Amino acid sequence: MYRIEYSPDAEDHLRRLTAKEQRTVLDRVDKLLVHEPTTETRNRKPMRPNPVAPWELRIGNLRVYYDMEEDPEAVVSIRAVGVKMRNRVCIGTEVIEL
Repeated sequence: MYRIEYSPDAEDHLRRLTAKEQRTVLDRVDKLLVHEPTTETRNRKPMRPNPVAPWELRIGNLRVYYDMEEDPEAVVSIRAVGVKMRNRVCIGTEVIEL
């Protein structure tokens, strides 16, 4: 099992979401990333090199960006949470073109 850890930036990103979106993200992260976060699925995939994170979890129009560590303990680090709108992702106050 992996321990889930949210960065201060990711916590700030979560606060910008609605209460329903926050619950959705927290529930899905706990369900989908605690076991086998590196297994590629339809909604979980490795990303091309970028400054945000090496992995993406898609939850509807929400995106969770994360990476993992195995040593000294198994940890999934949530780096950012954003909202996808067409070919852009809004992360906090930043808009990233895809």
